Amino acid sequence: MKLTAHPELLELLAASHALGTLRGGARRRFEALAREQAPVRAAALVWQSRLASMTELQSPIVPDAAVWTRIRNIIDAEKAQHAIERQRDDANARAAAKPQPQGGWLSSLALWRGATAAGALATVLAVVVGLNLRDQLVNAPAVQYVAVLSDDQAAASMLVTFDPKKKQLVLQRVGTYSEGTDKSLQLWALPPGGAPRSLGVLDNAPALRLAASESDVHQVPTLAVTLEAKGGVPPGSGPKGPVVFKGALIEKTI
Repeated sequence: MKLTAHPELLELLAASHALGTLRGGARRRFEALAREQAPVRAAALVWQSRLASMTELQSPIVPDAAVWTRIRNIIDAEKAQHAIERQRDDANARAAAKPQPQGGWLSSLALWRGATAAGALATVLAVVVGLNLRDQLVNAPAVQYVAVLSDDQAAASMLVTFDPKKKQLVLQRVGTYSEGTDKSLQLWALPPGGAPRSLGVLDNAPALRLAASESDVHQVPTLAVTLEAKGGVPPGSGPKGPVVFKGALIEKTI
């Protein structure tokens, strides 16, 4: 398939590739086409640069001290396991090179006892590392849907992700837009053939979370943010103000 003949599909695939939502065989096929076709490669690089610039706009966040503790524990455990393996290999090599005297099996018994103890310690360390990794995986946020909302100049202004484990939308401002003290931004789902559905009123924080379920975002192709009066429109009402940000909501493949 020649992607250059389908520019909209090319843009969607390039954006998904840069966001990391293009997975498996689809991602490998896209990367193969990028190596072969300069326009595909250019589209991928453009979207990578767009998303890279978003990180420069975001204020740096200092990781929690527990994150560094887990990383140090993993590194120390791996170093200890490698050291034990080297000692065991050296001991086995020396034992193999040394001629066994009569009754040598007794001295070998001590060697095997040491190797058994080392193996037990390595097993304990592996369990500790596994528990730490499992804890990280359990507590890591999941991403099922993602959207980059842009203004009318196609400048990225907000990154939206949906975490199904915590049942919440995570919104991160990446632009310099300010709604002022007398206005509020409101997030809307735009279902196909249906009326806009409010997903919540946003405060002026650089990052915030809104409670949501999968039914709120399932089969919603587009999200939009409007500028409304302070506090947003009344429940059950549609948007009153202008659309300031808008973008496609993409379901992330697992």
